[in-house]
Amino acid sequence: MTDISNAKVLIIATDGFEQSELFDPRQALLDAGAQVVLASNKSEPIQGMKHDVKGDTIRPDASIHDVDPADYDALLIPGGVANPDTMRMEEDALKIVRAFIDAAKPVAAICHGPWLLAEADVIAGRKLTSWPSIRTDLLNAGANVVDEQVVIDGNLVTSRKPDDIPAFNKALIEVIEAA
Repeated sequence: MTDISNAKVLIIATDGFEQSELFDPRQALLDAGAQVVLASNKSEPIQGMKHDVKGDTIRPDASIHDVDPADYDALLIPGGVANPDTMRMEEDALKIVRAFIDAAKPVAAICHGPWLLAEADVIAGRKLTSWPSIRTDLLNAGANVVDEQVVIDGNLVTSRKPDDIPAFNKALIEVIEAA
């Protein structure tokens, strides 16, 4: 088992996150020994989705408005349609993304999660993947978009969908280990 016990990973999400894209990577990180903190734009439990059906909720540990990116080693952005669409309108979420990218810390986004990266204007010239419906947005933001299970471009890890989670988790942990 990989040991990343010195790593502190921030997850940013809100209502409408794809349940498996938050819970499964979170559990993989915990199993690998990382400390994981979930930050949101609200303090009450946030609603997960299993595609278009309500799933489980989870209570955030922190507010995105109070997070200091310097306190964390990596960032995880789960997908779901509503989650990144809402978070990309939160200036504090954008500041968090930019701070991680500027510091060359690992950033992982899956499915619709890269929408937040496009809004933060941090993907020009970067190779990444995503859910098919947002690829034009990523191309328009200057990214080199490919259709692959997982893409690692330096400190950036991206995947397309829930079926890619095992490869996504493995890549995320490898990038954190290397950082």
